[in-house]
Amino acid sequence: MLEKIHTDKAPAAIGPYSQAIKIGNRMLSSGQIAINPATGNIEGTTIKEQTVQVCENLKAVLEAAGSSLEKVVKTTCFLKDIGDFTAFNEVYAQYFTEKPARSCVGGLQLPKGALVEVEVIAEL
Repeated sequence: MLEKIHTDKAPAAIGPYSQAIKIGNRMLSSGQIAINPATGNIEGTTIKEQTVQVCENLKAVLEAAGSSLEKVVKTTCFLKDIGDFTAFNEVYAQYFTEKPARSCVGGLQLPKGALVEVEVIAEL
């Protein structure tokens, strides 16, 4: 059975989707961009600033589902500019210390002009 996850500590969905879905002992998140849930605006102008907000949003969604960053098994990362890869990794590594499996692609147009978007799959 699917269970929709929602927390006010992460931005509300800006389209017809859920922040995350629980199925069995897994949680699959929708992509998070750097929207500050308190203001509804993109937080930060640099890749590092936006990556911090993205990771904080993911942390909130994971916690609402009964999981954590340490239980993430896979991430998919989308960068507007692949040239930001090194700076993105500096922040990402501070949050994903267990080094989950990952895919990362660049050269994309992201919602609301965001520089980064990340989605996760985690154990519960």
